[in-house]
Amino acid sequence: MPTDNAQLIGQTEVDDLEQLQDSDTLPEELIKTPGLAQLTHEWLGLIGEDPQREGLLKTPQRVEKAWHYLTAGYRMELADVSNGAVFEAEGSEMVVVKDIEFYSMCEHHMLPFFGRAHIGYIPERKILGLSKFARITDMFARRLQVQERITTQIAQAVQELLEPKGVAVVLEGVHLCMAMRGVEKQHSSTTTSAMRGAFREDARTRAEFMQAIQKRAVSL
Repeated sequence: MPTDNAQLIGQTEVDDLEQLQDSDTLPEELIKTPGLAQLTHEWLGLIGEDPQREGLLKTPQRVEKAWHYLTAGYRMELADVSNGAVFEAEGSEMVVVKDIEFYSMCEHHMLPFFGRAHIGYIPERKILGLSKFARITDMFARRLQVQERITTQIAQAVQELLEPKGVAVVLEGVHLCMAMRGVEKQHSSTTTSAMRGAFREDARTRAEFMQAIQKRAVSL
């Protein structure tokens, strides 16, 4: 159950998140982790750095602000993200939105993973504004995550909003926890999928979606 504060800033997060990237400080009313800057200051000392040297003086505040942005999904609600952009469907053919860039943080090592999301659905009675698929993806990516969960959450959100005949979601991601540490495999990638309704039940429908997401993207 979201807190009152989370509900109050839910739409603000959706509307103003991009503006928050341009400053090294957060507006006072949006600071949700007031101890994070101090903890970062302490952490810098623990790893052997000098938090008082010139290059690190503002780092704790920058880290706090960055993590507020990177975890904004916790403070978003699906209704705010869709923002009334659900419309009556005029057809029932497959809709595919592909190559949606996403960036997230691995919950195991708190290192980035990133890639592209592809979303398809077959309308029953409702369609969704195209930009909202990117916003839904961001809502779930901007949390501590695993790729499998993001994939399922996107599919569930589209199903909840539109009640379509079917939903298909595929994510392709590169994980820095595999590239920078551990096995150190810089060229590996991970693909996850979630199929609902017609995409799960009908191999031809699923194949049509997979073929669509493999086509070259339109360039401007």
